[in-house]
Amino acid sequence: MTRILFGVLAVFISVTLSAHGNRIDIIRHDAPELAHFGNYNIGVRTLELTDPDRPDILNTVQGGNTAYYDRKLTVEIWYPAQLEEGQQPGVDYTTTTRNLAVTAILHGRAVRNAAPSAISGALPLVIISHGYPGNRYLMSHLGENLASKGYVVVAIDHRDSTYVDQQAIASTLYNRPLDQLFILDQMATLSDDGDSFLHGMVDAENTGIVGYSMGGYGLLINLGSGYSDKVATSEFAPPNGLATRHAATNPEFNKGLDSRIKAGFAIAPWGMAAGVWKPEALQRMTAPVFYLAGSADATAGYEDGIRVIFESATQSDRYLLTYVNAGHNAGAPIPVPIEILNREDQAGADHYTDSVWDSVRMNNIMDHFAAAFFDYQLKGNAKSLTYLQLRPDTDWKGFGERNAHGLLIEHLAPAQ
Repeated sequence: MTRILFGVLAVFISVTLSAHGNRIDIIRHDAPELAHFGNYNIGVRTLELTDPDRPDILNTVQGGNTAYYDRKLTVEIWYPAQLEEGQQPGVDYTTTTRNLAVTAILHGRAVRNAAPSAISGALPLVIISHGYPGNRYLMSHLGENLASKGYVVVAIDHRDSTYVDQQAIASTLYNRPLDQLFILDQMATLSDDGDSFLHGMVDAENTGIVGYSMGGYGLLINLGSGYSDKVATSEFAPPNGLATRHAATNPEFNKGLDSRIKAGFAIAPWGMAAGVWKPEALQRMTAPVFYLAGSADATAGYEDGIRVIFESATQSDRYLLTYVNAGHNAGAPIPVPIEILNREDQAGADHYTDSVWDSVRMNNIMDHFAAAFFDYQLKGNAKSLTYLQLRPDTDWKGFGERNAHGLLIEHLAPAQ
């Protein structure tokens, strides 16, 4: 009987996900209010940006001279757009997947290379940073959604951390926070460039970062939480003491922080359970952060990981949204591509799915809270705060009656 039930469940999941047709813009009937798309049409463009003379972690030998290289990063940029007469929303994204034998075609509602909207004033910038491994399309549902609400959003392919080029974690430990800062600089430059399609559109002084797993690791470093000497001297660390650049004990660490980053959205941030941070380092963060986690996260850890970060960052105004019984994939990944489901072995599917929660449901909830949080923190919309000031024993604003089951939200104000 158990085998039959599991078999029926597997077929049901495959049929349900196949019915989504690889759409990243699905809004379920029970989606919370702010998950719905905003009033702007969406444009999207792909750029390759190069950071010259970055230390080459993978080709530097311990005790030898540090190698340098031009670090190329591919990014996807979503922005409010002005469609031409007769132009209809819709775009295909061709992407590699967790199964390296499978290429998927995702479908969204942006328009490739559409003209930017003639907006009044620059828009807040949101940077999306994926996990290890991942790619710039893993949270594309959020990229399109926020752009429709008046943000410029850029998602990074982090070199040495994508599905096709994943390398030793030393590169990611060193480069992840630097990639985020480099892309922030580049977006500011594009906004200042009179020949750029983004000219005048980006308010880089008002930036938020969304970081998933290792992306969350990079975000916390960029918000001021340098990591412990245990990481800097571990066998996984970059050679020649390069890891000390991000260490809390480095007297130069604070000079690398960027005040343009006004808020963070950390999804299952990796590192605490592995000894990356000490509580006193987390106490250095002062920017507001929204944490999102699954209570059964066995990768980043929940009680000994994400919750410890949330409770230790005492100088930050912070929220913790918990998907009860969800794992490390809570909220962030798009639904599993049908190209993977159509294979007999379905290898790679578990990278996108959760054993308890529906992926689209999780995406909708995450998009709702990301919109509320960034609208308040980056746009100063006081009304948006009412979507965050919630009590567990009441119906939540923006959710249907008794429609927040399985979710817990907590808030801690900065210590006085």
